[in-house]
Amino acid sequence: MIEERPRPPDPAEAGSTAEFVRSLARLKQWAGEPSLSRLRSLGGQTTATDGATVDALPKSTVSHVLRQVDRLPRWDFVRAFVTACFHYCDYPTELIPGELERWRAARTALAKPSAPVPEPPPTPAVSTPDPAVELLTRRVVREEDRARKGLLGGYNLAALSFSLYGDTGETECDLHTIGRFFGDLGLRRLLVVGESGAGKTVLAIELVLQLLEPVLAAGGRLDQGQLVPVRLSAARWTLGRPFEAWLAEQLAQDFGLAARDAQRLVRDRRVLPVVDGLDELDPEPAWGPPRRAIGLLAELNRYSDLSGRRPGAVVVTCRADRHAELREAGAGLDNAARVHLRNLTGQQIGAYLRTRWPDGHPYGAHREAIQGALSGPAGKAVHAALSTPWRLVLTVTAVESGADPAGLLRVDPGLDTGEGVARIVRRLLEAYVPAATVLTPRTAHGAPYQAEQVRSWLVHLAAHLRWQAARGAEADRPPPGLTAIDIVPHLLWPIGGRRRVWALHCLVCALFAVIAMLAYWTGSGADDAVAGPERLLTLTLMAGWVAIATGLSLSPWPAAAGGRSEVPRRRRVIGGLLGALAGTPVGVLGGLAGLVLTEGKVFGPVFAVAAGGTGGLVLGAVIGLTAAGQRGAERMTVLEVFHAEPFTLLGFGLCGAIIGLVPLRLAHAGPLPLAVGVSGTFALAFTLGVVFKIATGGWSRDAELAHPREALHRNPTIGLAFGLTGGVGAFLAFVMNTGVVESLVCALVGGVTFGLSFGAIAWARTMIGLVVAAMRGLLPLRLWAFLDWACEARLLRVSGATYQFRHRELQDFLTPSDGDR
Repeated sequence: MIEERPRPPDPAEAGSTAEFVRSLARLKQWAGEPSLSRLRSLGGQTTATDGATVDALPKSTVSHVLRQVDRLPRWDFVRAFVTACFHYCDYPTELIPGELERWRAARTALAKPSAPVPEPPPTPAVSTPDPAVELLTRRVVREEDRARKGLLGGYNLAALSFSLYGDTGETECDLHTIGRFFGDLGLRRLLVVGESGAGKTVLAIELVLQLLEPVLAAGGRLDQGQLVPVRLSAARWTLGRPFEAWLAEQLAQDFGLAARDAQRLVRDRRVLPVVDGLDELDPEPAWGPPRRAIGLLAELNRYSDLSGRRPGAVVVTCRADRHAELREAGAGLDNAARVHLRNLTGQQIGAYLRTRWPDGHPYGAHREAIQGALSGPAGKAVHAALSTPWRLVLTVTAVESGADPAGLLRVDPGLDTGEGVARIVRRLLEAYVPAATVLTPRTAHGAPYQAEQVRSWLVHLAAHLRWQAARGAEADRPPPGLTAIDIVPHLLWPIGGRRRVWALHCLVCALFAVIAMLAYWTGSGADDAVAGPERLLTLTLMAGWVAIATGLSLSPWPAAAGGRSEVPRRRRVIGGLLGALAGTPVGVLGGLAGLVLTEGKVFGPVFAVAAGGTGGLVLGAVIGLTAAGQRGAERMTVLEVFHAEPFTLLGFGLCGAIIGLVPLRLAHAGPLPLAVGVSGTFALAFTLGVVFKIATGGWSRDAELAHPREALHRNPTIGLAFGLTGGVGAFLAFVMNTGVVESLVCALVGGVTFGLSFGAIAWARTMIGLVVAAMRGLLPLRLWAFLDWACEARLLRVSGATYQFRHRELQDFLTPSDGDR
């Protein structure tokens, strides 16, 4: 009887927020301690801000609110919680509205005088829409949607659940509420821990997309103070690199922001870093504490909010065993809520199978076979083997390719559970590559791939990633993409044999450089010149240029060209016109200077103006077209160009001096005009080289890479464009001494070979390396077609500007041991 029960707690007695929260906890105790699951059921559902129907009392939210005594709960939560407690103890329904009014009045009394005044949100000084924020939002959504489909192969997702670290099983909630769970955290710092394959990356992707759903519904506009979640691969961080500088660099490199905009968004705390894969920073097996992961955690612990008085918002995912190692070493993410991804239950596994293979599906019988194995004598080992979403995907993929589930999941009941799990997992991984090959037959570019071929090529890629990890750990500033997980096209050349490819590339570049100089020698008529200072100077400049071009081929890691892919045609045209307008008068002045130095003995004023103007127009237009793909903040500064590529600039200067020497030699200029002319053309070409390198940039400063091969494709295009532009200048010099046809042929041959040897170093190194690897049977000759097919078959996936294995467990399984190499 109600009259025999003590009165429920009186919320009016609460004099502070902490006492009000404790009153809620006492109400739950007074009602008979309903479980969190029961409260969720009694609380019903509500409509979220994004229009979705969600539980009013998620288990994780209830647990969190009842422990957060420094924050007044929302009225929607209080109303649902109080109603659920009274319904649980069969309190008279007609009395519940009165009780709710008491709780509402008590909460209102506390909220009015004592609710803390919210601090200004971390927003920029202006309230107008920020184009950089909106651009970043759109590109994050695009990349995460692509990543989600690449991981899942569709929209079916196992019912992942997680719980606050160290709590009992009743506090778990499912994947679909991760956005709300994160929004309820006082400090927006979250550490996600889970076993290998438990779904940490999927959870990170879901968190990013759920946080951005309201933004998309609002037309891409963020509220003031709202952060843009950006998922980043922890493996790309280098030890000792300040986190804020690295974060800004990743925004520019992966999402196409201008460097200045990226730095501003990081500085103003408009970005929520979601650092995925803390466990992938250090090699496996570990020899000692994971020092790189410890270093990144130290950086994240120094990362503060805009005020500098509280920790900054961040999300980190980490494998459970690496997290245990970090805790043993005394390292952790300070002030962070920790959640643990739970293994799939038998019911969740069955629900996923029923969703994928509903009643009447051809594989319905196989679904029953898997359920039978789960409930059979060795069911404990089978369940442990299938308890992660990744292993479940392995199983259904193998079954759909024709494998017998009974054979895949067969285990001797008397076998140790751990050993039984290991055997099942090994069978699943062994079956995955053949299954994916069968389910995704090659439909273009030749005969279908064979499973043995595919496995062999993937093994070599996995071995290369292990090599990359070791090299990246040794270098202070490794090139972008030299990590344990990123397959970057222009960094794959060592697979063919590092020294072998290096030597061949050096030989090919030397050959191209010699051909370019022979074309110059023929076109300029240098072989007809009498012996003297001009001939000696010509030979010296040519030999110096060949030496520089050959030396550049010895670069350890040639960088592919940068630039933007999605640049409007109108902007390109305007850039080209502006470049032409700027280059034409400079070329005319150069032509007139040549006229003065040669004293009019070789060409007249009309030719000087026409030839100089044409050369300046073409060169200016090419630089303008290239520079149109970048914003000012993205370009390298002059000092950065000097520091990064001094020998390249020297090669530009020598090339200009060689071309400028032609009219001076034909005019038999004296020592002073010869020195002035050669020095002037050297300085002009050197300056143009600086301008050109600033305009083209480098891959590490790249903007919007829609595909991993995009930067590599631009490298020969830009190199040949500049080589042929130099060929125009050479042609104008050659026609002073040679026929038009012969001059054109020499200029064309020289321009192409010049571009390949001097401007397309990354492309040439990559092509040579891949041809050598294909000849040795290590990779397919049509590697690009294979990588695209592997993504379609869900063996690999595209992540920003790189390829990656579908899952780290697959990569580790395919990585040969040291004794196998």
